[in-house]
Amino acid sequence: MARAKKVVVIHVQDEREKEEFFRELQKLRLPAFIYVHGKLNDLKINIQGTKDEIREATYRIKEIHKRVRAKLYPDRRGFYRYNVDDLFRECGTSVSLPILLKTLELLGEHAEVKEGELVTSMPFEELKGVVGKLGEYLADLSYRTTKQIREVILPVSVAREMEPEEVLDMLVELTLAEWKEDKFKYELVKNKEQAMELLLNRLKSGEGEENED
Repeated sequence: MARAKKVVVIHVQDEREKEEFFRELQKLRLPAFIYVHGKLNDLKINIQGTKDEIREATYRIKEIHKRVRAKLYPDRRGFYRYNVDDLFRECGTSVSLPILLKTLELLGEHAEVKEGELVTSMPFEELKGVVGKLGEYLADLSYRTTKQIREVILPVSVAREMEPEEVLDMLVELTLAEWKEDKFKYELVKNKEQAMELLLNRLKSGEGEENED
């Protein structure tokens, strides 16, 4: 099949976008041969291969640039878009989406998942910090807690800047959780929605008492 060439020009706003784009480009396994020449805010990408290979490479290059821009710059509503798998891979850890979404909600951020992407008002560097902290707490709790109780403890711990052990103790004190000897784990007595609501109410009332003092 005949070989062909094509030049794709990518415009970037700054060095950060350029570096992020290069990092994503290096991960791609393209059927076509590419050569990148950078000049100021323009990146010229020379693509060589068959017409089909060039078409696929062009599409995938433009897609990763679109993803990079969605990650670095908010849209008109002030929201960023992150590929969930890429987010966890870059953070070097992963937590369940319900835990991450609830944490962002408690932090006062918009958060939803659409077509495999996390749409949120939180910038990437801050989000990495949140995911990293959740992963750290998850590693500490996973062997002695059930999934449901972690979905209460982890978001509250990060959002309220509390140690997970402190939140767990409070759940037990409020009779919202108990130690199951046969399972060697703590688990919720009520469902997670009720437990979360009662726990947050208790924390809120506690803050009110402190303010009165």
